[in-house]
Amino acid sequence: MPITIDSARGIFPETLSADAVPATIARFKQLSAEDQLAWTWFAYLEMGKTITIAAPGAASMQFAEGTLNQIKKMSFPEQSQVMCDLANNADTPICRTYATWSANIKLGFWYQLGQWMDEGIVAPIPSGYQLSANASAVLQAVRELDQGQQITVLRNAVVDMGFDPNKLGDYTRVAEPVVAPKDVSQRTQVTIEGINNETVLSYMNNLNANDFGALIELFAPDAALQPPFQRPIVGRDAILRFFNEECQNLQLLPERGISEPAEDGYTQIKVTGKVQTPWFGAAVGMNMAWRFLINPKGKIFFVAIDLLASPKELLNLVR
Repeated sequence: MPITIDSARGIFPETLSADAVPATIARFKQLSAEDQLAWTWFAYLEMGKTITIAAPGAASMQFAEGTLNQIKKMSFPEQSQVMCDLANNADTPICRTYATWSANIKLGFWYQLGQWMDEGIVAPIPSGYQLSANASAVLQAVRELDQGQQITVLRNAVVDMGFDPNKLGDYTRVAEPVVAPKDVSQRTQVTIEGINNETVLSYMNNLNANDFGALIELFAPDAALQPPFQRPIVGRDAILRFFNEECQNLQLLPERGISEPAEDGYTQIKVTGKVQTPWFGAAVGMNMAWRFLINPKGKIFFVAIDLLASPKELLNLVR
């Protein structure tokens, strides 16, 4: 029976991903728009006590600057309405613009709004405002997650706001310019306990160097990449776009792995370690697993990236 993307997704089935993350995001989406905005504000304030959010770079902010300045000039009621529209996935010019942005631009947009709310430039949550029971329960659920899982929930909460991009028709995606790959002299090489597969090592090294051109050459033409809690992204063009928009300046810190033969001359490899993002820096390491299926030609046919349920899952390599 030939190997397919669907069958590849089942490799290393004992890998325990952080199911609490999509469950919490689903609960967040069931909140009213007002509660979603209040929850985002309270979570921003609370997480800021334990997680330092790095200021977005100028490249991210230039694309949101026009919309932010438009909001800045509005009255408080108008500003509140814009934010409610975003939470409600309304069909408005600002919500349509927001839908075209990459995840990092959306994060930068809300980072700036949060700063302005704190300074009183943008309509703040009213003094003495109390979260509803449902919103409080979702906030408590986030408190119980580890830091890597918390930032994933916070990210997804704002990324899914705005008008549905699937309803936009033809549109131009807006993302930050792709940074140049690191000079060879500035690159470091990873080592992975138990793994000497050159394709997997090159995957880690090229991604850490922002060398997405060399990275995509490691993939088979019909390959797929499955980000955490998402459906697989199929085809090299789509995978390259994901790297360009979502993976710039990541720091992958693989630790150990296991490799074993699979059907039809394929090799399946699981690696566990941590990932640091430019938004949260070295203070927060997300516990990750990478599940690779390498074809007989040494190309990546499939890789799943899993946010792990707990730090102890970093050691879960036993079959």
